[in-house]
Amino acid sequence: QVQLVESGGGLVQPGGSLRLSCAASGINFSLYPMAWYRQAPGKERELVARISSVRTTNYADSVKGRFIIFRDNAENTVYLQMNSLKPEDAAVYSCSVYGRGYWGQGTQVTVSS
Repeated sequence: QVQLVESGGGLVQPGGSLRLSCAASGINFSLYPMAWYRQAPGKERELVARISSVRTTNYADSVKGRFIIFRDNAENTVYLQMNSLKPEDAAVYSCSVYGRGYWGQGTQVTVSS
């Protein structure tokens, strides 16, 4: 079965950086678009970034210029490099096989001084 396992979350100060990883198994990873979503308490889940099978990327306006999504097909892993973090970036971040309904368990990102 499809499994997505995120890692890399944690506590970071405003202006800091984190890199999230999502290791996939059970799918032919290189063929699928992947995405990162986030959900903060009391808010709806939002699409943060996605990357196609040919590495075309899209970003939410709120993270453009600060976050980078990339993938390593040899490692079946998608990453989210988050720079210049703001308190409003704090959320549970989850990866997904875009449009396929497969989700990881999520990893908490806290941005606080």
